[in-house]
Amino acid sequence: MENQLLIYNTLTRKKEVFKPIIPGHVGMYVCGPTVYGHAHLGHSRPAITFDLVFRYLIHLGYKVRYVRNITDVGHLVADADEGEDKIAQKARVEKVEPMEVVQTYTNSYRHNMEQLNVLPPSIEPTATGHIIEQIELAKKLLEKGYAYESKGSVYFDVQKYSNDFEYGKLSGRKIEDLQANTRELDGQDEKHSGLDFAIWKKAQPEHIMRWPSPWSDGFPGWHTECIAMSTKYLGEKFDIHGGGMDLMFPHHEAEVAQSCASLGHESVNYWMHNNMITINGQKMGKSLGNFITLDEFFEGKHQLLEKPYSPMTIRFFMLQAHYRSTVDFSNEALQAAEKGLERLMKAVVLLENIKPSNKSSVDVDKLETDCYAAMDDDFNSPIVIANLFDGVRMINSINDGKAAIDEPGLTKLKKLFSDFVFNILGLKGDDESASGSNDTLNDVVNFLLNTRLDAKAEKNWALADKIRDALTKLGFEIKDKKDGFEWELRG
Repeated sequence: MENQLLIYNTLTRKKEVFKPIIPGHVGMYVCGPTVYGHAHLGHSRPAITFDLVFRYLIHLGYKVRYVRNITDVGHLVADADEGEDKIAQKARVEKVEPMEVVQTYTNSYRHNMEQLNVLPPSIEPTATGHIIEQIELAKKLLEKGYAYESKGSVYFDVQKYSNDFEYGKLSGRKIEDLQANTRELDGQDEKHSGLDFAIWKKAQPEHIMRWPSPWSDGFPGWHTECIAMSTKYLGEKFDIHGGGMDLMFPHHEAEVAQSCASLGHESVNYWMHNNMITINGQKMGKSLGNFITLDEFFEGKHQLLEKPYSPMTIRFFMLQAHYRSTVDFSNEALQAAEKGLERLMKAVVLLENIKPSNKSSVDVDKLETDCYAAMDDDFNSPIVIANLFDGVRMINSINDGKAAIDEPGLTKLKKLFSDFVFNILGLKGDDESASGSNDTLNDVVNFLLNTRLDAKAEKNWALADKIRDALTKLGFEIKDKKDGFEWELRG
């Protein structure tokens, strides 16, 4: 199947035909978490968004190098160039070493991603593992005149850069407006301008996380880490850079500036940004009391949650909205997603038991075309899901004898659902979900119902009724058919 994949490029603000730099290969970099706390609902949005992109590119046959970093130093409180490192602050509060904080929450994040069925990236670099690369980038920016040293720290000169390049082109901001809204700095400040950002910061005596450099014992600036790591593993020019919309300015804008200043050109061909998550219409945040970790979702241990929600419910809920749209959490929305996922998975189980006919009255080809067209249109997962539910109705009609499907059509339909439900959308059956998700349970129930069929054939009605009544009492719904039976475990 020929695919013309369209990607919305944040830089140009339009959909563009995806043309990788090296045919058949894709380099993708996504900003990962700062590991100073447990992953929350907001962390799941970029993880699931770019997992979908990763999975689909692989499905189309591309060889993908997916790099997703771990920020373990340099991200200061309030996202500024002053104050305490978020990880160092957490270490001070918990009275542990900073790297213990990093390891604890990196392990927790990876576990949550595994629960959400997010594939691990090809490379997962850390900022602390690439201090040398960041120092070398600072040297290059100093040599080219786009950075300056001040009191042991190194800052990027935004005004100097804007004389030669366009600062603000990614986020749509104008430097004149930014300057007008930036406070005047007194003579004691290290920066030439409030717009300048740190490439390297001199560590104060109490600062634990520090490394030697030509300018001071210090640590890298947050905005420098990603550009150093992305170009190391993907080259000076690569295909896709992703992350949350909240990173567009100043973080990603600073990356664009540093790549142009150090290399003379932009590093990224396609910028992709997922939108934010709100809770009952409000931005999620600790100060509002609506900050919910993924573990709290999975266990139902938060005052805003009516019940626990499985990782696959969270994933399906996210995929029901386009990645560039805002997602508003509510218990009602999650419970609707839970029911929709259950319906989809029941159809998958049902599909495996359908017997082909000599003729077909359903159009699987159109369903396949529609699913690929949706994914090719900027990874439109909600339209894919809507198309799959057309397939669910098709499966139910065939099962009820209201439609027919021949063997080639059935083979294609099974492959279509396998490809899109499991391989592309990355969904899977939870242990607590519809029948068929537990192989042992499935085998036991089928054995009992086949024994019941044998009893009925021998006119042993007492045994047949006993098996049916026992399973019904346990919550199983049994449906007798001409060629056998169907069953499901009621929730």
